[in-house]
Amino acid sequence: MSSTQTQTRSHGGHSHHHHHHHHDNTYLVSKNKNDAGVRITRIGLYVNLGMAVGKGVGGYVFHSQALIADAIHSLTDLVSDIMTLATVSWSLKPPSERFPSGYGKIESLGSLGVSGILLGGGMMMGWAALVALAQQFFPDAAQFAAEWGLLPHSHEHIHGADSLGPNINAAWLAGGSILIKEWLYRATLKIANERKSSVLASNAYHHRVDSLTAFVALLMIFGSNMLNNASWLDPVGGLVISFMVIQAGVGNTKDALFELADVGVDEEMTEKVRKAAAKALVDVNTGSSSDVNVRHVQGVKSGQNYLMDVELGVPGTCSVEQTRGIENLIRERVGAKVRGVKKVRVRFVSNTTDQPDFLDEFIKPGESANMSPESESDHEHEHKKNGDTKKSK
Repeated sequence: MSSTQTQTRSHGGHSHHHHHHHHDNTYLVSKNKNDAGVRITRIGLYVNLGMAVGKGVGGYVFHSQALIADAIHSLTDLVSDIMTLATVSWSLKPPSERFPSGYGKIESLGSLGVSGILLGGGMMMGWAALVALAQQFFPDAAQFAAEWGLLPHSHEHIHGADSLGPNINAAWLAGGSILIKEWLYRATLKIANERKSSVLASNAYHHRVDSLTAFVALLMIFGSNMLNNASWLDPVGGLVISFMVIQAGVGNTKDALFELADVGVDEEMTEKVRKAAAKALVDVNTGSSSDVNVRHVQGVKSGQNYLMDVELGVPGTCSVEQTRGIENLIRERVGAKVRGVKKVRVRFVSNTTDQPDFLDEFIKPGESANMSPESESDHEHEHKKNGDTKKSK
């Protein structure tokens, strides 16, 4: 793979609105460990994992809800990366008779499960922060609700530490997180600018967002300790970060569900395939009215794999042998030029056919509605059985 090659986001329309699920994993799955882009991406993965565990344990020990929420937020960044690494060997397995489209959806299923868990974690963290705020600002109402079993008792788990707010030592973890993330942001962006890589630039942006959430946690921890009667600031920080976790979890879950439901690939991918196919046809076409042209492109995503359909318009005089040669050429060129494409299905129609789309492959609703509930094969089987019975008599 060329080091200067710029890859785009796999969900072009979604990627800039939330920064989690299904970002491009070009560098993550690369075997070239000497590549600077691959190295910084792997470092980012290990750092995220270490900080998520560190902040989670630290938040629990130092009673900081903001830090626990920030730990869950760090985990949301890891979802697609860990699922990609865990399922990459599966998604690259060749298709089988039982799985004719390959095994890419295993990654989508895993992402859906993990995203659901993190979404639940974000909601639980948000609820815990709301409970802590209710206990501080409305103690009588919170006590009444606790007696009815609607809220937990304030002395549970932390044994009175709620009133004291978070331990100041939690600030060290939040501060360390900011420094490490800022270093990762600058190191990744430097390589991204050298390569002109949108993938690495996007990864750098993730690190910057993470350093900002850690900054929120740091402010709230400091405020809770430095200001009088400000222990409520820590759960406020937890609530703010938990909202970010929930937003990311919803985005991740939605993307995984869309992928499992075979939503069409984005316009950017279809355009890449269209251009690669059109370039391949330059070798075949002569500039006459009988030229082959690309009429329509569509496809679905299956984990890291793209399964594409290309419709070509050919002259009516085109033979089966000629179409077979064109099909092989298109498949070879698209596979070589467009990263991630694992299957290219080509269909040929006459150049004069109207409406270039794939809808005519589906059986019309009226035709299937008029059919008998039993299939033709069931009728044939029944007639044959009756005939055999008569013969035996």
